[in-house]
Amino acid sequence: MQHKFNKLKPTAYIIGSRLSSIILTACLLVMGCNINNTKPPIATLAFRLKPGQLLKETIQQKVNEKQIKAGWISTSVGSLTQYNIRFANMPNGNKNRGHFEILSLSGTVSINGSHLHIAVSDSTGKTIGGHLLDSNIIYTTAEIVILYDTSIQFNRAKDGTTPWPELQIEPTIK
Repeated sequence: MQHKFNKLKPTAYIIGSRLSSIILTACLLVMGCNINNTKPPIATLAFRLKPGQLLKETIQQKVNEKQIKAGWISTSVGSLTQYNIRFANMPNGNKNRGHFEILSLSGTVSINGSHLHIAVSDSTGKTIGGHLLDSNIIYTTAEIVILYDTSIQFNRAKDGTTPWPELQIEPTIK
């Protein structure tokens, strides 16, 4: 007597084979696998800042060293003993000393100019944020992950829409 599950084996094998093929394809797309031995356009730069280092200045230094032309902050956590932030529509920055958690750091980075925003909280949980200026001092750590695309470059130029140099996105010149 044949067991009823034996009839399912060919179907299960076909479904399993198709599922494996789908999973493999997804992995190749997501991971940027290198089938043709070409460099994928998206790369990662991850680093840690230590106590006393300057947040914005060190990020820009790493971007310059790696010659990143079109990058963005993927994630960041850490703490500061001093922040220097320019709030919305204000001409000058505000500095404060104490202990602050970095809740968010976002923006674009490039050897041609970077634009970063930060949100920090104090020991009571009060949160503020704005345009990241120079002189933000690391307290215990800052863990930074930058993703960048080698097929494009970011530039900054006045385009008439605002009085400031704004982001311009162009193909990378080979």
